[in-house]
Amino acid sequence: MDLTFHDIIYHKADGVARITINRPETYNAFTDITLREMNAALEDAKTDHDVGVVVITGSGRNAFCSGGDVFWEAQGGLERIPFNINDRIGQCLKPVIARVNGYAIGAGNHMAYHCDFTIAAEHAIFGQNGPRVGSPASGETVSFLSHIVGHKRAREMWMLSRRYSARQAYEWGLANAVVPYDRLDAEVDRWCRELLALSPTCLKILKASYEAEFDYLRGAGDKIRSMVSPNYFRTGEQQEGAAAFLERRAPDFSPWR
Repeated sequence: MDLTFHDIIYHKADGVARITINRPETYNAFTDITLREMNAALEDAKTDHDVGVVVITGSGRNAFCSGGDVFWEAQGGLERIPFNINDRIGQCLKPVIARVNGYAIGAGNHMAYHCDFTIAAEHAIFGQNGPRVGSPASGETVSFLSHIVGHKRAREMWMLSRRYSARQAYEWGLANAVVPYDRLDAEVDRWCRELLALSPTCLKILKASYEAEFDYLRGAGDKIRSMVSPNYFRTGEQQEGAAAFLERRAPDFSPWR
């Protein structure tokens, strides 16, 4: 497996594999290249017997991940997503911790809530932005959240695209712990040590048990989109959302109502 990376930093030590999205100039937004590299790192961690815990984070202190790179999306990037990274997090049966060091927006938010544990800095901000920019997530990616915060809160978060503080995320059950930024690494390390002291096989069985609940929804996202809006990415709606974001204006989605 080629473990030469451009968009991420991958480091393994003391039983922990750390995957850091390293695109701080875009608030750690991803492209298909980033996702492929993250998948390669997850696959390596999954099969490495010296690794007991995986930590996913973003570089710097501004962002965990701000979702898909809007410049990339405006060029049709959403049609080139090779797989659902959230499924790959679930398929890695070792515990995965989201170290949320800033904005966790859009795909960054659902990447965090698909991790087994979320440890956030006090200044972290959570939220979705799909309806704001015409980026339609669907299937298990969306419905998973309702099992964490309940349907009313999940629909609020997804449909209204509001922003939520780390403290609100903790109160809703989106975060397991919230600490000052200067204590974030120590807190993550504490959780890692605790997990590494436990039976790895028991942890795998537990995680597989939770993930099995969503097997029927795996891969359903594209099917749902095609049922609701065939050829969505060719209608112009997504392009309007991305263009409006880049031009710093409010999008006009009225032609597609």
